[in-house]
Amino acid sequence: METKKILVTGGNGQLGQSIQKLSKDFPEFEFIFTDSETLDITNKEDVFDFFWKNEPSFCINAAAYTAVDLAETDVEKAYLVNANGTENLAEACKEYNAQFIHVSTDYVFDGENQLPYTEDDFTNPIGVYGASKLSGEELALEVNPCTVILRTSWVYSEFGKNFVKTMLNLFAIKEELGIVADQFGQPTNANDLAQAIMKIVKSEKITPGIFNFSNAGKISWFDFASKIKELSHSNVKLNPLETWQYPTPAKRPQNSTLDLEKIQNIYQVQPIDWQVSLAKCVEILKNE
Repeated sequence: METKKILVTGGNGQLGQSIQKLSKDFPEFEFIFTDSETLDITNKEDVFDFFWKNEPSFCINAAAYTAVDLAETDVEKAYLVNANGTENLAEACKEYNAQFIHVSTDYVFDGENQLPYTEDDFTNPIGVYGASKLSGEELALEVNPCTVILRTSWVYSEFGKNFVKTMLNLFAIKEELGIVADQFGQPTNANDLAQAIMKIVKSEKITPGIFNFSNAGKISWFDFASKIKELSHSNVKLNPLETWQYPTPAKRPQNSTLDLEKIQNIYQVQPIDWQVSLAKCVEILKNE
């Protein structure tokens, strides 16, 4: 039987590296990892050519323009990668009969909800990053209704740049830090997201559509930083800030917690408690 190939775009990002780490647990698949150098997803001709040559059975799109604040002025690039690039991959998957799995974001919501967002809730992004990601979702489903979209939030890992690594670095050099305490969400360890994606890949029947995935538990950035402080045994003093005290070029959703029921029911993916996953990550980083 021929080995099925899984194309993973954004191979150098947090999720891409997390999938690389667990790929050894799935010897039945051949993984192809690309980055913007080896596959320019914004070039439709390149994408179709790549699919024709490599014939993947699955494409996991972990490539994205994720610089939230920079996107406010770098609008064209954000849309090129997050919208056009996503559409190109979705279309190529349809043309070459591959299953498209695309990673999106909680930033498609405005954060005005008090309750966790379900997949059917009204989207209303308040920044360019969220708007470009929403555009990618819509274009993908339009050209390829078999697409699976995973909306996730507050992604961190031992790889790349993220909140956990930034905090640990700052704890080492600062005596005091101010952290926003009135924005709420759910952290997601990229390793858990990678596991959830592979569970979908391995499922007997793939149900298309939009799914939320994160670790379990609603917290603020201040709560997040406080737990990192506790796990790393830091003596830094943390001060809670309100959003207005920490202005950024892009507005952030005030509450972007996600309802995780759908992915549990359809794919039997059980989200892990955020504190458990965070402890694993901090342990890995401490030993690096």
